[in-house]
Amino acid sequence: MPETTQLIAFALISLGMVLTPGPNMIYLVSRSISQGPAAGLVSLGGIGLGFIFYMLCAVFGITALLIAVPFAYDTLRWAGAAYLLYLAWQAVKPGARSPFQTTLLPSDSPRRLFAMGFVTNVLNPKIAVMYLSLLPQFVSPEHGSVLVQAITLGTVQILVSLSVNAIIAVTAGSIARTVNQRPGWLVVQRWLMGTVLAGLAVRMATEARR
Repeated sequence: MPETTQLIAFALISLGMVLTPGPNMIYLVSRSISQGPAAGLVSLGGIGLGFIFYMLCAVFGITALLIAVPFAYDTLRWAGAAYLLYLAWQAVKPGARSPFQTTLLPSDSPRRLFAMGFVTNVLNPKIAVMYLSLLPQFVSPEHGSVLVQAITLGTVQILVSLSVNAIIAVTAGSIARTVNQRPGWLVVQRWLMGTVLAGLAVRMATEARR
């Protein structure tokens, strides 16, 4: 099992990434505002299935890679740090768009909502890079089974992401109204998230191999 500090650190990174606007959040918010919170939660079910798909694909590949190629850890570490810096820039760059500034979507059936949530997540590059570049940084072979550690960390990410996105789906309309009435809140959120992500990137890039 990963150490408690590693689980907390990974949970914080997962929180930072789920709060950074991306395809999942934009689709979920658009769907919730257009068709109601229930439709957003059905879409979230598809997103959750996409997380499980990525986790299972990644953990088996990561296990094989870290065992077969010793220097793969450093390669993945630098790739993960670079991607966190990219997300930080996306959060603070001029003209960054809020996911709550959405266009209305036509109503869809629950089956289509679930399927679109799944497809949106599977095609989301942020999730792919997170599992392939960030998750391995928190896996230590000396702490036991790499596979068990990776699955545990992946489960933490899924629980954090689904919990936060469920809140967003239910409150999307209220948040959208607040953002439109007080755009200064959006600026504060963007810079706070950008600072956190940049700090995590520096920590990852400078951390010695465990």
